[in-house]
Amino acid sequence: MKLSNKTQALFDMIAPAVAACDVELWGLEFLPQGKRSLLRIYIDKPVDPNAPSTEVQSVDENGEPDQGRGIGVQDCVNVTHQVGALLDVHDPISGEYSLEVSSPGWDRPFFSLAQMQDYIGQQVALRLITAVDNRRKFQAKLVAVDVEAETIQVEVEQAQVLDIDSHNIDKANLVFQD
Repeated sequence: MKLSNKTQALFDMIAPAVAACDVELWGLEFLPQGKRSLLRIYIDKPVDPNAPSTEVQSVDENGEPDQGRGIGVQDCVNVTHQVGALLDVHDPISGEYSLEVSSPGWDRPFFSLAQMQDYIGQQVALRLITAVDNRRKFQAKLVAVDVEAETIQVEVEQAQVLDIDSHNIDKANLVFQD
């Protein structure tokens, strides 16, 4: 789950601009695609346990229904303007690129082990760089996250627990379950 040097440099540059919009930078993906690259930014807001219930509709400063959680369209617009202006000034991406800003969604991608800690006990989809137990792709229950040791434990079928080094994780997503 290590970011490339280019992605890390973009993350470090963009993080303060995203924070200025009162949202968290969950992660970003930089996908060079020939002449036109893609910069996808994921933003999130912490859940407010004191938020009004959905029965009472309050409105935030942008006129959107405020339920004390989640990202709204206006949050994405604000971050797009803020980050777009920053990228125009510093021009860190050569050539043309598209900028996308969204919430991580129900099937949120994970960019660090710390993000995974809140989802212990839930299903995750993993794509590994090197096979573990003869598999590179699988879904499993997240059992433990050890940030210091940089490992996770997942439970696959038949209650088998696998230890996975974070440097072997190419991609990890939460699996939405109804």
